[in-house]
Amino acid sequence: MSITRMILPFQARTFSTSTAAQKLVKPPIQVFGLEGRYATALFSAASKQKSLNEVEKDLVSLQGLLKTNATLVDFINNPTIRRRAKVDIFKAIGSKGVNPATGNLLTLLAENGRLPKLNVVINLYKMLMAANRGEVVCEVITANPLDADLKAKLESTLKRLVKKGQTILLTAKVDPSIIGGMIVSVDDKYVDMSVASKIKMYTDLIQTAV
Repeated sequence: MSITRMILPFQARTFSTSTAAQKLVKPPIQVFGLEGRYATALFSAASKQKSLNEVEKDLVSLQGLLKTNATLVDFINNPTIRRRAKVDIFKAIGSKGVNPATGNLLTLLAENGRLPKLNVVINLYKMLMAANRGEVVCEVITANPLDADLKAKLESTLKRLVKKGQTILLTAKVDPSIIGGMIVSVDDKYVDMSVASKIKMYTDLIQTAV
């Protein structure tokens, strides 16, 4: 079954508890919103076709283009370009060496005017795949880049927060606005140990006392 037919039950105009929706392969974790529905349907279709990894490779390559090809991004986001033109372009992209499930997703997003959501759908699919491999996505934000030694120690500490058999997939980001300390997100856990948050807390306390 193609992803086009898998996603149709999620469209607002045809939303229902149809048998097609009930036959979706259950994902390892839940992802939410319209983008989550597309990602879940794609995961289900790729799972049935035994092409989960192939689809992920397609999406990672496509995401690379979204980061480097400004012309493609402008084309996706330009509301003056007719939807039919976008459908034709993405049908062509989908026919050139990508998995059929990937191609069907691109065509469906174009047909429904959802192409600007493509990057979010890709990220959610990657989250589903990470969970499927037993990886727990962890994001650490610091004011300055982590050196190798600190990153290794942090990974070792974070491993204590996950279940046996799971592995940490660490993503480090830099945000100078937090001043110092770090912000850590592990799965659904969030800890803000930044200097900026402490300054805000003390500022709020002072303002309340005045």
